[in-house]
Amino acid sequence: MDIKSLTKAEEQIMQILWQLQDGTVKEVIENFKDSKPAYTTVATVLSVLEKKGFVEHRKVGNTKVFTPMVSKTDYTKVQFSSLLRNYFNGSFPKMASFFARENDLDISDLENIMKQAEEEMKQNHDKNE
Repeated sequence: MDIKSLTKAEEQIMQILWQLQDGTVKEVIENFKDSKPAYTTVATVLSVLEKKGFVEHRKVGNTKVFTPMVSKTDYTKVQFSSLLRNYFNGSFPKMASFFARENDLDISDLENIMKQAEEEMKQNHDKNE
């Protein structure tokens, strides 16, 4: 499946659905932390997400219950790979040093990030063999 990027509004709703695992429009609205969007706005965004293949719904009585079809992990992998490829020429060390500068990380923080990334890559490599 080709995972597309989401708009900010779509991503906000997906973050809530990933947390809930499934939910109605009303439940999604209740989980917004700041100002609550209009019911019709959330319903429309969920409809768009369904067309994009990110969610599906089932009917429970007269109510639609939405369930994510794309996992948060899969979406994050695609977005992270795109960020790495498009902004750092595919170089993880370049990206790590950028974030270290921007977030004023010290050398031990940077070493921990690199070590964790190395362990993750090794685990993924071992899984794929």
